[in-house]
Order: sequence, then structure tokens, then C-alpha cells
Amino acid sequence: MKTIKIDGNHLTLEDVVNVARHGYPIELSPEAIVEVEKSRQYVDELVESGAVVYGITTGFGNFSNVHISKDEAKALQKNLIISHSCGIGPCFSTEIVRAIMLLRINNLAKGFSGIRLSTLNTLIEMLNKKVHPKIYEKGSLGASGDLVPLAHMVLPMIGEGEAEFEGEMLAGEEAMKRAGITPIELTSKEGLALINGTQVMTAVGALTVYDSIALLKASDIATGLTIEALNGITDPFIPELHALRPHPGQGHVAANLLTLLENSERTTHQGDLRVQDAYSLRCAPQIQGASHDALNYVRERVEIEINSVTDNPIILIDKKMGISGGHFHGQPMALAFDFLGIALAEIANVSERRIERLVNPALNNNLPAFLTEQGGLHSGYMIVQYAAASLVSENKVLAHPASVDSIPSSANQEDHVSMGTIAARKARDIYANAKSVVGMELMLACQAIDLNKEDAGKALGKGTKAAYDTIREVVPALTEDRVAYVDMHKVINLVDDKLVHNVEAALGASLK
Repeated sequence: MKTIKIDGNHLTLEDVVNVARHGYPIELSPEAIVEVEKSRQYVDELVESGAVVYGITTGFGNFSNVHISKDEAKALQKNLIISHSCGIGPCFSTEIVRAIMLLRINNLAKGFSGIRLSTLNTLIEMLNKKVHPKIYEKGSLGASGDLVPLAHMVLPMIGEGEAEFEGEMLAGEEAMKRAGITPIELTSKEGLALINGTQVMTAVGALTVYDSIALLKASDIATGLTIEALNGITDPFIPELHALRPHPGQGHVAANLLTLLENSERTTHQGDLRVQDAYSLRCAPQIQGASHDALNYVRERVEIEINSVTDNPIILIDKKMGISGGHFHGQPMALAFDFLGIALAEIANVSERRIERLVNPALNNNLPAFLTEQGGLHSGYMIVQYAAASLVSENKVLAHPASVDSIPSSANQEDHVSMGTIAARKARDIYANAKSVVGMELMLACQAIDLNKEDAGKALGKGTKAAYDTIREVVPALTEDRVAYVDMHKVINLVDDKLVHNVEAALGASLK
């Protein structure tokens, strides 16, 4: 397993996934060690000189006008952590906690935060030895950073709170002891350096972005199967047409569909059976392509943020300054994650419309109603469409932007906040719903293909055949009613597992 070097500047989305999900170890680069120690040395000089610097020699928030003596520095930092540990609701999954820890380490490794190297190494040791703090999902305003959840990240470092170790949730001090890690005593600037940043919203959003890449490919695959099931028209996907409106995502989806459907004997041209298809088929490049472009935009924002300084105050050694700025404010990510949620909601929205076309006998090209040959005795896939509609409707509620809201805090010192962590959490929930809807479409499209007797024996496309085979490996065709959720969950789980891999292997190339 590769050890990932951390220098604050070169972390990738794939690195985040490998550390969060696959347990890759990390270590600081020599350059990062130098920068961290230089930054700490300057903080020590500020403390010795008695200079007035926010969070180092003053209180926090509205208490920024309260001077803190050198003798009170340690108590100030501990009090910050324990007083800010106000998390509520369910707790983040282990993979999100690991991503949070990684992103905070990468931020601190840049050398603009003034943390001691020993303190940073403690957090690295926790990540490598899999001591995972118990972090509640709710309580962050997204400015001044993710204070509440990051405070919970720090608690086990000082022997407080709770942490998971070897599958067991323990008192923080006990988890550290079992892992052979000594808790620390924070000193000047360190508590603030550990909690003032956007790493929680960015961790949740980064993993959602990564998963959404596969989801959008799966959406195109589902579209291809539905087109074949309904003898859809492929003329609207030709490159000459999309060159006239060159949005990148639109062109990519059109190209994906032609690639997936290559050699298919089940598609048609305009005028063969009908002049044009419904929008959910014909306009798939325009609809899903817009979500592709949105995802690429959000990925760019995430890749900037994971290698940015989001601390406050920021230590600028060359200028001999500790500047209290606003890099902790989550607005750049809040807007991006709201956009991501909207883009994913639309993937589910159009997928559900294709599901309706597959099951509705007035729309499905003479296939049996609800894709069962014994309608009445059997309900077939009637209620699958209900479930999809429920998820799509829920997404419409969740897609309301969190970033348009702000509630002033800290006696109006912090009078505009981003709600970016709420935006990221909502995007994650929308992703889960959209993934389920796309999985349902995949299952129903395969059933419709099996029921299309006129096309029996006709070849599927090069890519769609691989998708069909992958689905039929886990779910057989429906001949009579059976417990529906079992089949549904099996196919939904393929969306972020084997489906895209198998299709791309069959194509010999990656989908765009």
C-alpha cells in the first residue's frame, strides 16, 4: 500500500479516496516539516513579545478584544476545544472522518498555521493507526470554519471525547491508549489551528464528487439501455449536431451514448418508427450533459480547496504578520455543493421520467403494462416507479440551497455564515437518492429488453450488452412477482461497483 506524501500542495481527489476508504498511510514531506517548524517559531515569538494577535493572545469571536496572557495560553486552547464540542445528530461515517482528518493535516502541513510539529504528528499517527474520533454531523455554520465538528475531531487528541478503534467506540483517552498514542496538551494557537477551517464540508463534498463521477456514467448507461428497450432514435446524438452547441458535457453524453450503442440492432433512425422521441431520451445529452459540466466545476473547486489554507489567523512569516482574515469562510464550497446537489437531483429527475415511460403501457412502445406478462395477478414493476418518484420528490426538497441562508452568530461579530456543511450533507443525500433511481432504471430497462419480443435475438450495443450482462448476473428477469427490494438493492449496489468498470472494460475505453 502506497504511503502518500503530504506537503499541503499536491493532494488529489484520488488520494482522499485512498486514505479515507482504503486506509492508505500518510507522512509529511521534508519540505512540509521545515515550513511547519518555521511557522511555529514565529508564533512563539508573537507570544513572547505580547503582540495582539487574534486567537493567540486574545479570546475568540466576540471575545477578540479580551487579552490573554502567556500563562493562560494553554487553558485558552483547551477551553476552546471543549466549549466548541457542541455536535448533535447522527455521526459521520468512518470514511468521512478519515477524510476530515486528512484534509486538516494537509492544510496544517502548508506551514501557515503555527501548530507544533509534534501536535500535527499526533493527528497523523491517529489517522495511520485508525483512531477515528466520533464526529457529529450537525452543528456547523460553515464559518468560522467547521468549528463544532472539528472540535470533536480534536477531543481524543487531548484525552477527551470518544473515538472508534478496531471497530469499538471508546472513550477518547482509552482509544489513544490502546493505539499507543500519547494525548497532548495544546498550547498557544494550536486549538484554533486545528478547528478553524472548511475541512468537514470539503471532506463530505469531495467523497460525494468522486462517487458522482461513476453515477453520471451509470446514468448514461441506463439511458442507453432504455433507448434500446424503447427502440429509440440515435440521430440526435451525432457529433455534427452537438458541435453547433459545444457545451462540453452535452457533447460527452452524446458521444457516450453512441459509444454504448455501437453495433446495436435495437435502435432506430428518425422516421423508422416515429419522427422523434420524448425529451427524456432525445434531450439526454442536454439534460445529463449539464450535470456533467456542473460536476466538473465542483470538482475544480474541491481540488482547489483541499490544497488551500483555511486557517485564521494566518501566519505570514515573510511579512512577520499574523493576519486575521476570512479564509475559513465556506461560501466558495457552499455554493459549489448546492450546485452539486441540484445537478444530481436532475439526474434522478430525468431517470424517473424514463422509468415511467418503461412501465406505462401508453408510452412504452407496446410492452406489457408495468413490465409483467400477467398484469393483474402480478403487479410487476408498478411500485418501483412509486419508489423512484418518492426519491425524486425528496430530492426537490433537499435541493433548496443551504447557502442562501445565514444566521448571525457570536453577538453579530460573525454576521454572515455559509451553511456550507449543510450544503455538502444535502448533496450527499441527494447523491444516494439519485443512485437508487438510476439503479431502478437499469433494472427496468433490462426487463423491458427481455419483454420486447419483436427484437428477440437482436444484438445490444457493445457497451449496453456489458451492462445488461452485469445486471443479469445478480438479478434474473422477472417472470412473476417476488420481493422487490432485494433485486432493487442488488442493482443499485452495482452503480458504484462493477457496472461502470465492466462496461468500460468491454468498450476498451473510459466513458467521458
